[in-house]
Amino acid sequence: MSITADQLQARLAERLQAEVEVVDESHLHAGHAGAREGGRHFRVKIRSAQFEGLRTLARHRLVYDAVSDWMKKEIHALAIDAADTPN
Repeated sequence: MSITADQLQARLAERLQAEVEVVDESHLHAGHAGAREGGRHFRVKIRSAQFEGLRTLARHRLVYDAVSDWMKKEIHALAIDAADTPN
């Protein structure tokens, strides 16, 4: 099963009470090992009050926790820009 950018956006928005933008960059990785196995490459920009006071690593852990079941196969790579401010 392959997920879409819309599905990823909806899950992150719900679980992190966040403003989320998702870009599917899978086409840039055609032929890559993860892409051949069905894993998608996404870039996400997330703004959530839950990130307030957290360092980058802790913010990224929250994001990965929100999609941990998809990280096994559906998502091969996830580039994250996570902040607590709307910028």
